[in-house]
Amino acid sequence: MNVLNQPSFEGPDLKAVKQRQQTVWSTGDYPAVGTTLQIVGETLAEDLDLAPGERVLDVAAGNGNATLAAARRFCDVVSTDYVEAWLRAGMERAKAEGLAVAFREADAEDLPFDDATFDVVTSTFGVMFTADQEAAAQSMLRVLKSGGRIGMANWTAAGFIGQVFKTIGRHVPPPAGVRSPLEWASEDRLRELFGPQAASISVSPRKFVFRYRSARDWVETWREIYGPMNKAFEAVGEDGAEALEADLVAVAEAASVGGERAMIVPADYAQVIIQKR
Repeated sequence: MNVLNQPSFEGPDLKAVKQRQQTVWSTGDYPAVGTTLQIVGETLAEDLDLAPGERVLDVAAGNGNATLAAARRFCDVVSTDYVEAWLRAGMERAKAEGLAVAFREADAEDLPFDDATFDVVTSTFGVMFTADQEAAAQSMLRVLKSGGRIGMANWTAAGFIGQVFKTIGRHVPPPAGVRSPLEWASEDRLRELFGPQAASISVSPRKFVFRYRSARDWVETWREIYGPMNKAFEAVGEDGAEALEADLVAVAEAASVGGERAMIVPADYAQVIIQKR
């Protein structure tokens, strides 16, 4: 048999996927969403038991929720993301509070820091969206000191945001062969990614409550400011926009506990704390 004529089974082009992701996330105004999630960073900082003087790296930090939470606790914080505009938004927030934070543009899959530099590495709804999950996990572990902690907040597959992404995926299929970001909430997947170097892995269920005037108000708002939804509507065009909007409104209405008052949706996420050996 001539192996040269056999079909190729190479995986997806993760570099190309990453470039597309960067374009998607740069669209809209994510800081307008991220700011509403601040309580998640505060909760994570408390459960990590951050101590003044600890060196903290916030990975895929967005506009800095975990960054600011750590800085408020007098940690020595470096905030990183690969979208420069988000870092600028984080800088403005830190400046407004008089917090000393270092900001650096960086790829979560190849962090530009020496080995064993940080006491704590954090990421809230950020690193879970990397194209190369293994590279991102190893990069976080590499820069973390022995005995240090990784703290993350990751949306779950069964929760509201998981259902939102699944709904979008029915209209705009995700790249073939790329692992779902929602796997970062799975303890089994986390053990695959971090287990060999982890002394312990704790996965705790948490909820963040989204509050909007109505389900339709939420869709209209996120359609403008949330990159993945913005690009999804762009991809389906005028012909598909009505169906996508209807499906997203239905997901939100089904999840809402606000009745006729408002859209009030408790969204499940996994709080992950890993201690390195």
